[in-house]
Amino acid sequence: MNATLAAIPSVAPRFMNIKQISEYLHLNEKKIYALASEGQIPATKVTGKWLFPRDLVDQWLFESSHGGVLLDRLIIAGSDDPLLHRAVSQVAKQIQTSAIVSYSSTGTRLGLSLLARQRADVCAIHWGPAEESHLRHPALLSRHRQHSKWVLVQAFKREIGIIVTPDTRIKFSNIPSLLKANLRWTLRQEGAGSNRFMEEALSHCGISLKQLEQVEQGLSEREIGSHIAMGLADAGPGARSTAAEFGLDFISMGWESFDLALYRGVFFRHLFRELMKQLDSPESRRQAQRLGGYDFSESGKLVWSS
Repeated sequence: MNATLAAIPSVAPRFMNIKQISEYLHLNEKKIYALASEGQIPATKVTGKWLFPRDLVDQWLFESSHGGVLLDRLIIAGSDDPLLHRAVSQVAKQIQTSAIVSYSSTGTRLGLSLLARQRADVCAIHWGPAEESHLRHPALLSRHRQHSKWVLVQAFKREIGIIVTPDTRIKFSNIPSLLKANLRWTLRQEGAGSNRFMEEALSHCGISLKQLEQVEQGLSEREIGSHIAMGLADAGPGARSTAAEFGLDFISMGWESFDLALYRGVFFRHLFRELMKQLDSPESRRQAQRLGGYDFSESGKLVWSS
């Protein structure tokens, strides 16, 4: 009896150390350390030692072996956009409790870091004028070692500029005069695409971002809009659609490509296909028309793959 019991392998503990996870996955400990340090495997550090939750490791294995196709979640990070928020909400309404779709407006660079660490499935990005996006966006992705596993899909093009109060719009009809005026600014955090656009617009006028009187920081474009609508600031960077959401005015700086970076496996995931289907729906197009500043001529196009 004892010999029989001894032959039965023990169940792996709920939280495994390096040695246990190494045996569990049949990988050497050096490889496990590398995976944990790079955020490639679910792990946490407790008093300086790595611990690996068995349930999350099993889920990670399941996702890896199926390319993420069967996973019932879609986590979107990166750049903020009103129309994308609406599309995500519609998909969430349709799927109810069968899955979860979430959208966290972190800004372009932080979103890509979350994507690289597999904390997000999709990252929305925008980084300069639309005509340069075919160069700028792949260059931005290439800063991450994982970029060889990613693809870029265009969600839409959108009009970017400066959101202002109606009174400010009357006083200043163009970007140079607005930038040189003594206004209260609300700006995005470092690494946000809207701030990148601002920096470039300012450089053409011989001004730096630090010369503006910043009174607020918006961690999303909607926060920028709310600061101006509430009278806490006079101007801030954002899309025409964000200005329309808050009944504010807008001075255009041009158009940008709003792209979605994601793992190849996620591209075929049912939830991602549902999101793209929603963006292509008549309902989303009507909303885009009401908000203004959208171009869908290349929406859904695979614009880059390593």
